[in-house]
Amino acid sequence: MQQLLIIGLGGALGAMARYSVYFIYATTGGKLFPLPTLVVNVVGSFLIGIAYYAIVERLQLQAVWRNGLIVGFLGAFTTFSTYSLDALRILQNGELSIALGYLLLSVVLCLIATWLGFWIVERFLV
Repeated sequence: MQQLLIIGLGGALGAMARYSVYFIYATTGGKLFPLPTLVVNVVGSFLIGIAYYAIVERLQLQAVWRNGLIVGFLGAFTTFSTYSLDALRILQNGELSIALGYLLLSVVLCLIATWLGFWIVERFLV
């Protein structure tokens, strides 16, 4: 139960941090280009790289706190950070073709899924 609460708290903080980036962008006259998403994804990827290396590899922080930060905070801040970490770990294992396949497949499938969601709503709910 403690694990779920800490992940939930991390998730709430991550979601608020993500919203803050969007809010700041919108209040400073941002246009339609998804700059906040790009910023969140790049920052999240950077943070998960730091968190994984420092917390998992070096500090060996207790799983409850590690999951609160990585799964909770960064998971809510952006799932792209996890995607980037997965690809990096595959590359570090020397599996270039698997990493490239994973990267390409993830982008293509997510784009198709997004299109499919729009199509379903447009076709059946509008």
